[in-house]
Amino acid sequence: MCVGRAGGNVSGTAGRADRAEDGADDGAPRRPDPARASAPPARRGAVVAALMLAMALAALDGTVVSTAVPQIVGDLGGLSVFSWLFAGYLLAVTVTLPVYGKLSDTFGRKPVLVAGIVLFLVGSLLCAAAWSMTSLIAFRVVQGLGGGALQGTVQTLAADLYPLKERPRIQARLSTVWATSSVAGPALGGLLAGYADWRWIFLVNLPVGAVALWLVVRHLTEPARARAKARVDWPGALAVFTTGALLLTALVQGGVAWPWLSPPSLALFAGAAVLTAVTVRIERRAAEPIIPGWVWRRRTIAAVNLSLGALGLLMVAPTVFLPTYAQSVLGLGPVAAGFVLSAMTLSWPISAAFSNRVYARIGFRLTAVTGMSLAVLVLLAFPLLPYPGEPWQPALLMLLLGGALGLFQLPLIVGVQSTVPWAERGTTTASVLFCRQVGQSVGAALFGAVANAVLATRLTEGGLDDPTALTPRAVDAAVEYVHIGAAAAGALALLALLTLAPRRFPVLTTDDDGPTA
Repeated sequence: MCVGRAGGNVSGTAGRADRAEDGADDGAPRRPDPARASAPPARRGAVVAALMLAMALAALDGTVVSTAVPQIVGDLGGLSVFSWLFAGYLLAVTVTLPVYGKLSDTFGRKPVLVAGIVLFLVGSLLCAAAWSMTSLIAFRVVQGLGGGALQGTVQTLAADLYPLKERPRIQARLSTVWATSSVAGPALGGLLAGYADWRWIFLVNLPVGAVALWLVVRHLTEPARARAKARVDWPGALAVFTTGALLLTALVQGGVAWPWLSPPSLALFAGAAVLTAVTVRIERRAAEPIIPGWVWRRRTIAAVNLSLGALGLLMVAPTVFLPTYAQSVLGLGPVAAGFVLSAMTLSWPISAAFSNRVYARIGFRLTAVTGMSLAVLVLLAFPLLPYPGEPWQPALLMLLLGGALGLFQLPLIVGVQSTVPWAERGTTTASVLFCRQVGQSVGAALFGAVANAVLATRLTEGGLDDPTALTPRAVDAAVEYVHIGAAAAGALALLALLTLAPRRFPVLTTDDDGPTA
């Protein structure tokens, strides 16, 4: 079985699926990839370095501002809207992922990545020159418009550069860079804001981004492809962007800037629903849709999209609520609380790097099912921790959780990228990342509501004039419920894999010509 570009079967050698997902020789003839075969290792290494630098930029700027908020607000004002420093960047990254994925399939990865780096650096420079909170938020959106290109295109290029057997290695490197940068972001932001100036948070992007840009321009060459005249679905791109912006704004601001059932919240959700219907209509009529129908008609891609959307939802529990638990319940400082969370970033890339040895034996789906099953057990173990407990106990759970999720995420990304040819890989990768980002936004809204409800209930039941005396107990209970909810999200991921994903992913036996590096 093999899926083609329109969702049907593709005849010929290039369309056949491997019997063995690890790419073992099954007797099918294989066409050598001239781009990879002739690529000097040193040049490919330079491109990989550029990809890692670009990934570090995108990951750092998602978290680096968090510890510098007091200095920024003290300089620019705007305390009531500072949350948009994060929400604006997240919105821009998320809603542009499908657009950049389609553009990279249409025009190639290099021009999209170059444009993304340039836009990101322009946004960084503008952020450093911001004169008010409003201008800084606007420039953070510009940064996010570039960050969307970095996230999706880097992951797609990693699959282009390496054959199936070598992809876990490069994806594990990118996972390590992403995890390390995300955890190091708050510390770096605090150091720069405390000992230099908060504007350096954005200025340090310029030399790093310039090196990445030079490496890409100098060392990455994509082979020319004979295509019909490129047609870009700009109405569809605008519809996707607007729909995503309304939906994510409703999720990010609901329960924070206004109550969930307030007129602004209901209006945003209603507008998102209407625009979703409009977007579907536009995309069905477009010759080259931004989000093609085959992304959801193919069982493998649909299952991975839903599973990684559930992963995004699940990840809110440890990344958002665990630091609060470590400080409020365990009595740790901000740095020590960060180390509790960082245990997950140690085991995740190691597990991901070795996952190819697992899925080479048992397949992509079963490997991911095994990883998520272990993750659900770890999440359910969190409420069993003693109160107040010792710091090593949640750190151990995070270490185990990272190992389990490394077995889950990487096989799905590598597997789904290997089921499509070059001309569909950017769209496929972007759809996966888009679903994960949306899952994170939904998780932040959903688990935030759960935590607030539990906190309010416990404080009311305490009947104390000084509710802060009950805060550690209340926080402990709230975080327990959040982790139970995260376990339920993991169960949804398992359900999607077991009911939708085929037992064996329909991996293509040959790759289209990849880029020369």
